[in-house]
Amino acid sequence: MFVGGMALFLHGYRRFTEGVDLLVTPDGLAKAHAAHEGRGYRPPLPSSKNLRDTENGVRIDFIISGEFPGDGKPKPVVFPDPTEAGITHEDISLLNVPALIELKLASGMTGAGRIKDLGDVQELIKLLKLPSDYADGVSPFVQGKYKELWQSAAGISEQEE
Repeated sequence: MFVGGMALFLHGYRRFTEGVDLLVTPDGLAKAHAAHEGRGYRPPLPSSKNLRDTENGVRIDFIISGEFPGDGKPKPVVFPDPTEAGITHEDISLLNVPALIELKLASGMTGAGRIKDLGDVQELIKLLKLPSDYADGVSPFVQGKYKELWQSAAGISEQEE
């Protein structure tokens, strides 16, 4: 299923992305490599879990369910099983909005150089007109950051709330 920039695009937030991020199970990763490696796709490095489209140069990054977003260290937020957090849009499987927001918040909060993930959430808040209580539906680990971004997107300071 699509996650990352392509999922954002399919949810209505049009931003540039250079690669494709796909959420797979460990078994799904093995199947993807078996089906595509050597058929126009190859790993960028010999031991890489990712693939590159040799014709177009597009990088395909595989994110494994059960892994941790951002810094990769254990936290209450994990990449879900693709069969449990997906929706279908025009025959394309992608991560649902609540899971996308939760993962992007966790990534932006803990991953060095992942500040764009927080900006992505703020843009989704504005674009989808998400309410402040949307935070109630995400992990407590990221609720405070959601509320902070919501306030910023709404132009509300903490003193006004």
